[in-house]
Amino acid sequence: MGCYLSWGCFFLVLCIVNSMFLSSSGCFMEERAALKDISSWFMSAKSEVPSSWGHSDDCCLWEGITCHSNTRRILRIDLPSTYQSIRTYRSDGSVSVKAMEVPCWNLNLTIFSLFRELQLLDFSGNFACLQNFNGLQGLSKLKYLNLSDNTFIGSIPGSVSKLVSLEVINLSGNNMSGNLQNIGLKNLQNLRELHFGSNQLSGSLPESVFSLPHLEYLDLSGNLFHGHIPINSSWNCSSLLQTIKLSENMLSGKFDFFWLRNCTKLKEIDLSRNTDLVVQVKLHGWTPKFELKTLMLSWCDLDKSMITEPHFLRTQHHLKFLDLSNNKLPGNMPNWLFTNDMTLVYLDLSNNSLVGSLDLYLQHQTNLKLVNISLNHIEGQLPANTSSVFPILRILDVSYNIISGVVPSSLCNIDSMEYLDLSNNNFTGEVQSCLFTDCSALKVLKLSNNSLGGMILDGASNLSFVGEIYLDSNKFEGNLPRNLSGNVYIMNLNDNKMSGELDTSLWNLPLLEALSLANNGLTGNIPPGICTLTSLLMLDVSDNYFTGRIPNCSFTLPLEFLSVSGNSLSGFPNAFFSSSYITALDLSHNQFTGNLGWVQYLSRISILLLSNNKFEGQISSYLCDLQYLSIIDISHNILSGSIPPCIGGIPFEYHDAYLYAWPTAIGNIFGGGFDDMDFSYNMHYDLQGFTFTTKGNPLPYGRNFFMLMSGIDLSANMLSGEIPQEIGNLSHIKSLNLSNNFFAGSIPATFANLSEIESLDLSENMLNGSIPWQLTRLSSLEVFSVANNNLSGCLPDSGQLGTFDTDSYRGNNNLRSCTSSSGPVSRNGTKGSTPNYSDPVLYMVTASSFVLAFWATVTFLFCHSVGQHVILKL
Repeated sequence: MGCYLSWGCFFLVLCIVNSMFLSSSGCFMEERAALKDISSWFMSAKSEVPSSWGHSDDCCLWEGITCHSNTRRILRIDLPSTYQSIRTYRSDGSVSVKAMEVPCWNLNLTIFSLFRELQLLDFSGNFACLQNFNGLQGLSKLKYLNLSDNTFIGSIPGSVSKLVSLEVINLSGNNMSGNLQNIGLKNLQNLRELHFGSNQLSGSLPESVFSLPHLEYLDLSGNLFHGHIPINSSWNCSSLLQTIKLSENMLSGKFDFFWLRNCTKLKEIDLSRNTDLVVQVKLHGWTPKFELKTLMLSWCDLDKSMITEPHFLRTQHHLKFLDLSNNKLPGNMPNWLFTNDMTLVYLDLSNNSLVGSLDLYLQHQTNLKLVNISLNHIEGQLPANTSSVFPILRILDVSYNIISGVVPSSLCNIDSMEYLDLSNNNFTGEVQSCLFTDCSALKVLKLSNNSLGGMILDGASNLSFVGEIYLDSNKFEGNLPRNLSGNVYIMNLNDNKMSGELDTSLWNLPLLEALSLANNGLTGNIPPGICTLTSLLMLDVSDNYFTGRIPNCSFTLPLEFLSVSGNSLSGFPNAFFSSSYITALDLSHNQFTGNLGWVQYLSRISILLLSNNKFEGQISSYLCDLQYLSIIDISHNILSGSIPPCIGGIPFEYHDAYLYAWPTAIGNIFGGGFDDMDFSYNMHYDLQGFTFTTKGNPLPYGRNFFMLMSGIDLSANMLSGEIPQEIGNLSHIKSLNLSNNFFAGSIPATFANLSEIESLDLSENMLNGSIPWQLTRLSSLEVFSVANNNLSGCLPDSGQLGTFDTDSYRGNNNLRSCTSSSGPVSRNGTKGSTPNYSDPVLYMVTASSFVLAFWATVTFLFCHSVGQHVILKL
């Protein structure tokens, strides 16, 4: 007995000593080593590691690490968004952060397999390329797994089904692909939350997802799923289910809210952007047992009775977020949504077919922060008591309706207003200056395309709050204040009735990036004070009455986009802008003179419009160095000489860099305060002054045209010589106009390689020879003219060239149709009366027929008895 007791005591002491040895440094040796390996992974990715790591031998004290109080085994590794680029310090004390050289850094997940008691792993948002998911399958006690916002290569592995203790799995934003049906989700019977949104998962939705007994949160949004949603009227909804997010897929079939009747705890439904999904919301005699907080049904095939028979909506008394936009819903404006008993915070009814007016006089909605009813047919007036109805409103968008009357001054009393869009309506009257000066939260003010008038800015000069001002296409008068100041980024005042001279001598707008004063009545010179706007990227003063020379701002203005077209400016143009920045330049319709030698320094130029000036000299080969050119128009000048053949080496194609170079507004998303519900608007600001003539029509263009259009217009000059064969290498140009010059020689057969050409004009030259038959391969050609040249031969009768009428070929006396007896095409486009004897085949056939007919007649008369009888009678 004593022996057994001694051995028992010995083993007890051994266990205690062993435990003390293993945990003498506070945590297990192999787990500390694994954490050091993770630290090495961070270091190899040029990232800083948490500051507390390695400062103590007890890894349980390290940042993001939680251990069991007794066993000292690691239970939680909590490292979200830990990746931080390594900072280096310059000699002057400033900090430099070195960005990653690759999109993500490699992390083998087997490194976590040593943490055998692990219950929580959060490694989200660390820019890691995750490899070998199977390395996690031994973590049988893992309950919470968050690897979101990294990059997972390939499809979801089947080993996920081995993590049977999982309650929460978040793999969203990982660029995962493949099919979801093969991962054995049905084994995860303890799962409460499934986050697989914002990936590239495809195929159909697996039924097993909807049969998980404890599921509370389901997010499969932002993928490529297609087909029907595998639930129906017999679906036994989990009594715990609260969230269903299936938006931004390609789902189809029908989804009836009647199927949700047993989901008593349902709080959020998001089926948005499934354009082929038919969503039925009629009650069919049942009353929902759930009270939704969020209902998002934008861009669906939504039941058109949603507004006209709002029985379902009236049962949802706790709705905070409602989005029914982009469904073409008919009916009257549902003003009952603004009553006191509604709890809405976010309401989006935009792009529907709603009519009626905003009847808010007896309402007082204290919760709403966003109201978007744009793109409907709402009429009437904006209520004078708007501020008392929506006292905490942050975003109001009523654009693209038929609302009339004045802009209520009470809008100035909504201290929280950040975004106000009243554009594209029928508002009249003046705008109170308080909108420009007193709204401390206002970031964006859009009043474009109305009939508003009065003094521009109502005389306000201090624009210290509002960041973007859009007053274009109205009737504002007067001149801008000479002491204008503030924190404005964008100011669009084009297409108004401003007059007088522009005085910017006292302007203090250090943040101004885009300024448009186009299509007004401004006179005098462009003031030198404009050079003080040192943040200016975009300037449009086109279609005014500016005269004289432009000031020298090349050392102060970082202009990327400039339009001064449609004025009477003169002199040498290149002093105003820095050649190293400019990307789009429009100097057309002025009186500029001199040669074009300065163009060779525009290394980043993409759009170059110099038409209708007095530029002279030759087009030198320096033009060929402009490898980013997309559009060039030097028409209607007095240029002479030939076209340099090297022009055929310019790519004339769209570069992705253009998209990122295009200046943007101060922001495009208003988040915060909406519980992850965002409101976005077009973040790109387009100058309105650029036009390019193609297919015979001057077309205005902005950012989209900038990306899609490419062309050359050298028409109406004094250019001569032969058209270079090399122009045929420009396979990406869509428009080529060489008309009204003195080009001679033949049309290059290489033009058949202009595979994307839509408009080709070679008229009013001295071209000769025939039209190359190879041009019939130009399948995209819509407009074509070779009128008034010296062409000869046959008119094309096949391909696109065979579809153009005689106007395209008129004025070529030796050009004829070879498929009929038609004569040449005269200068007025009608067919001539001169017989066509020039075709040798036709001539031989005619002569042979005549000879055969003659000898047949002779034989008949002298050899046949009837013929001899006829001769005897004669």
